[in-house]
Amino acid sequence: MTAATMRPLSEFPADARRAVRFVLCDIDDTITDHGRLPAASLVAMERLQAAGIRVLPITGRPAGWCDHFARMWPVDGVVGENGAMFFRYDHEARRMHRRYWKTADRRAADRVKLDRLAREIPAAVPGAAVAADQPYREEDLAIDFAEDVPRLSDEDIARIVAMFEAAGAVAKVSSIHVNGWFGDFDKLSMTRRAMAEFFDRDIDAARDDIVFAGDSPNDAPMFGFFPNAVGVANVRDFAGRLSAEPAWITQGRGAAGFQELAEALLAARE
Repeated sequence: MTAATMRPLSEFPADARRAVRFVLCDIDDTITDHGRLPAASLVAMERLQAAGIRVLPITGRPAGWCDHFARMWPVDGVVGENGAMFFRYDHEARRMHRRYWKTADRRAADRVKLDRLAREIPAAVPGAAVAADQPYREEDLAIDFAEDVPRLSDEDIARIVAMFEAAGAVAKVSSIHVNGWFGDFDKLSMTRRAMAEFFDRDIDAARDDIVFAGDSPNDAPMFGFFPNAVGVANVRDFAGRLSAEPAWITQGRGAAGFQELAEALLAARE
């Protein structure tokens, strides 16, 4: 599939937009710009919730950050570490619900192997670094290639992926990190579990009222699964490197694209 097959968001039919009940979204470079969350993205999420649309970030960011997102942001839950966990905060009961893909024992055993890779990969790929948010992670290892270090070449990024895979780990590339983990989960698999448990939704049976918005290769499982997936315009930066691409694409990049999507969904309800 090529970028030319992605249709402009303006062609997303109004009746289909009006039917949307869930907005799932990546965070980095989807609702953020250059590493910062603009107020307009928070306002967009608040407006979607006020219109009866549930909002769930689906991110590669760490468990510690996801605890904050679930508590403080206008969202209905967060999938973190590329599907390793789901957090949902019950404001009325003042209780955080946490679900993990793996048992605590399995996570501890896999952490030993990830800690070894955290030493080996930066030593083998000059310029790569363990991500600054690694201390707040529970199930994966994030190698920084563009967030707090000068952007590495595609060849170096491919070397990082290859080292993860040679160790038997899964490796996914985001817009800033290569995330590696041991286990059979991804963004889609944990989304499936969370939607079933907390929202009584079998997404294999019904997915037309769900929109996913993203921008990078680790979003490909979601792009391929949801018929109304949306890419913010910077998804074009990964043309030819996505195993699946979204049906729709915004004019705006990053946060501007997410705000464009929110406006399109809200306008259809008006």
